Amino acid sequence: MKAYVFPGQGAQFTGMGKDLYETSPLAKELFEKANEILGFRITDIMFEGTAEELKETKVTQPAVFLHSVILAKTLGDDFKPEMVAGHSLGEFSALVANGALSFEDGLKLVSQRALAMQKACEITPSTMAAVLGLADNVVEEVCASIDGVVVAANYNCPGQLVISGETSAVEKACEAMKAAGAKRALILPVGGAFHSPMMEPAREELAAAIEATAFSTPICPVYQNVTANAVSDANEIKKNLIIQLTAPVKWTQSVQQMVADGATLFTEVGPGKVLAGLINKIDKEAATANA
Repeated sequence: MKAYVFPGQGAQFTGMGKDLYETSPLAKELFEKANEILGFRITDIMFEGTAEELKETKVTQPAVFLHSVILAKTLGDDFKPEMVAGHSLGEFSALVANGALSFEDGLKLVSQRALAMQKACEITPSTMAAVLGLADNVVEEVCASIDGVVVAANYNCPGQLVISGETSAVEKACEAMKAAGAKRALILPVGGAFHSPMMEPAREELAAAIEATAFSTPICPVYQNVTANAVSDANEIKKNLIIQLTAPVKWTQSVQQMVADGATLFTEVGPGKVLAGLINKIDKEAATANA
């Protein structure tokens, strides 16, 4: 079975999508439509901007979404997903690609999500850290032992977890992780504590926008971050998408479930090859490709 996977924030690079814009009339049309919807020329930043400009949350999330979704649309009849999944932000790309959301609605939600997350980041100093070489349960136990808010946020692959929370609590947790035998525990250069209780203000704001958006029954199941299971019901998709901002990304579990359900080829659609690398670490037998 063909599985298509969509990357999240962090996969961006200067020049992303430029080849699509220049070679595909459909891509050019969609990029120009995106400029209109967003109210600024995001294509200028994507194609010619600096790494700093691209790193702004209000730019990064729509940019990665647009690259993924427009690439999927230019594949035409070759794009026949039997299952999809996206990492964090990538879940929105996956939902447009499998027909649950329209291009326009998907972009509007991603833009609102980015701005809401940015605002939430400014309320309390918060951050994320990568923990390498510890079992999931050890990371969870260490987080639970720390005073303050710190939780496991991204289950990326066995031995690679990202924790998230208040800056002071994450710093304390990093020291405790090293003491517990982690190979590395390092603070990440991110704007705030994504996928943690710190995102509650953003969750509330995004919930209203998601509730007001029409979702359709998708052409194939989406394996959502929150459940790591196949979901095809539009209302359930909405509910999980709202929870996603404050809940962990169960990427390892999603890939394992997709393999169990018959995925034979994972094709990454969008900038970079981060997900293909993680999938190879989750299941050494899994075949991966890039669109």
